[in-house]
Formats: sequence, C-alpha cells, structure tokens
Amino acid sequence: MSHQSCMVRHFQYFTDLSESEIELLSTLEKSPEQLGSGEVLWREGERAREMAVLSHGWAYNSYMLEDGSRMILDIFMPGDVIGLREYASEKHQTTVEAITECTFCRFPHSHLEDVFEKSGRLTHTFFSISAIQQSMLVERMVNLGRRTAQGKLAHFLCEMRSRLSKTNDGSLEVFRLPLSQQMLADVMGLTPVHVSRVFSSLRDQSLVYRERHQISIPDIEKLKGFADFREDYLRLRKKDGFS
Repeated sequence: MSHQSCMVRHFQYFTDLSESEIELLSTLEKSPEQLGSGEVLWREGERAREMAVLSHGWAYNSYMLEDGSRMILDIFMPGDVIGLREYASEKHQTTVEAITECTFCRFPHSHLEDVFEKSGRLTHTFFSISAIQQSMLVERMVNLGRRTAQGKLAHFLCEMRSRLSKTNDGSLEVFRLPLSQQMLADVMGLTPVHVSRVFSSLRDQSLVYRERHQISIPDIEKLKGFADFREDYLRLRKKDGFS
C-alpha cells in the first residue's frame, strides 16, 4: 500500500471522495519524513505551527505528569492526522513519539485551511475525525476512572481491532499490536506487572491470547460483551451533499 493511499482509504471510510478531493488530500502527504522507533516528531511545549499525517507505522502522544510519570493519550495508526486537537493552540500540548519505524508527513496549518476552502466534504470529514479523536479521549478517561483492570485492557483491545478494521481487509481475528508492556501500562494507568497479570487472566478465560506483539481474539463478540464495548463512538455517520 502506498503512503498516499493509506490516508485516502482512512477518509473513504467516512465518505465517498471525488478524484479532485483525493488529489487535494494527497497534497498533505508530501515531503515524507522517516523516524525510527523512539524518535520524537515534536515535544510538549514546542510552538504548534503544523500537523502531520502518519503514513506508515505506529506512534503515540503522551503527557508528562508532575511526578515524572507518563500518560499515553492516543495511539496513532497509518492514515491518522496528528495535531487536530491542537489546531487552535499556541503550543503543542503533548509529545508525539514513534513506536515503530514511521513515515510522517508534516504540513502547516495553512495547508489545511486551503483544503477547507476548496472542499466542504473534506472539511466535514476532518471535523468528523476530530470528533472521533475527542470521543476516544473520553473513552480513555472512562477506562482510567471506572473500568476494572480486565475491562480496561479488553476495551482497549476491542478499540484497536475496530480501528484497524477500517483500512484492513479480513476478519482480524489475529492482529499485531506493537506496544510494549510499559506503553500499555501508561495507556491504562496500570503497572507493567499488572498488565501481564491481566493478559494472563484474559487468556485463562479464553478471551485474548498474546504471543509477543501478536494478539489473537477467538470470539470478538464475546470480548465486546465482556468489555461492554460499543463502537458507535468510532463510527460517525456519512453525510452526503457536499461539493
């Protein structure tokens, strides 16, 4: 899959795009930049003048707490737009770091404004994606504050699988999740040891099997029920009629 087609497929999940809109969208994926695992795209507190498209690989953003601990807020996959929530901010509110080898395409805010001016449908889609990102953040807060440790991990795995299904064919009974135990702990507010114990518990219940970074879910509907996972917050309705 080319680095351009990934973002287009991501957007086409929400709406049908014309050839001119596909071409306009592709202008945001020029000048690809390669970053290795652990390298930083931008840091919390730096001047926020740009956004980025993740064309290849996995990344995350994080916020450092006063005690030095890290909270991971978002996991980014190919096709994701990074920095939408900071569009009106003077400074970046989080640090963005590559999990795997990544290809990022930075673009200034003015390029997005050009897209808004030329396409109502793409404008709607960008706002839809921004709303979904906000909804995922709300679910993350619910996960941290209200779900059990098993519920947190089960819900997170359901969310990852659902997001992957947007740009992947097949049942996704098995999928790759390239997050370390520490990263998973920082997503869910647990310790790495606790994450390991929760995986063992889910395995004992035949809900989830993990082999290194490979996740196997034999019965996704059963896991969704266990996690009380309802994916409406990931699936905004299409809206037609834009030119």
